[in-house]
Amino acid sequence: MKLNTLFVVGVCAATFLGSCSPKTAEERQLNLTHTSLVDGDAYQFFQLVGAKTVYENDYASYAAGVANSSQAKQVAAKSQEVYSSLIPALDSLAIIKHIDFPVKGSAKFAAPSAVTTVETEQEDIDTAEVEDAAVAQQASATYSDGAYIQHVQHEAAVVKDQLKRMTRNTDKDIRAFAEENLQKVTELFTLAGGQEDAHAHH
Repeated sequence: MKLNTLFVVGVCAATFLGSCSPKTAEERQLNLTHTSLVDGDAYQFFQLVGAKTVYENDYASYAAGVANSSQAKQVAAKSQEVYSSLIPALDSLAIIKHIDFPVKGSAKFAAPSAVTTVETEQEDIDTAEVEDAAVAQQASATYSDGAYIQHVQHEAAVVKDQLKRMTRNTDKDIRAFAEENLQKVTELFTLAGGQEDAHAHH
């Protein structure tokens, strides 16, 4: 009797374990633990660049409408072209790699006419959200062509450095994405007055 019970348990266990494919196990792990398929470097890249692309695209759209100088208009148009092409590509890559996109909690651009004071009446409000909103409000509240161009140069430098870093990533999809988009961001950086560091290539 005990032998029959052990046999039935063994058959059931073998059937159960045989029905669990590695693909099913991976899908369950990703769904239940929110695990991404990238390393820490690539995850940081998504968090940093993912937040910047959406903000910069919105800022460029605003700047294109209010800029006075031809240089600022040219920088805004190029910025909008670059970042609007990065957003869907990042979104597709994020889906494949199981990363949330757009990045949750990232700063949103607000035009000066639409800027309002940050509400802090809620007792359980997150102070980081208030600080992010205040930074976004301050950045967008004082527009000038010179400040915008300087801002684009700085942000493009950060994105360019991240893309350069990702060209050495072990994930072939992320490496291909970085190689494909590095030149576009470098052109934006140069257009905004940035200069390549002569000592950067060693």
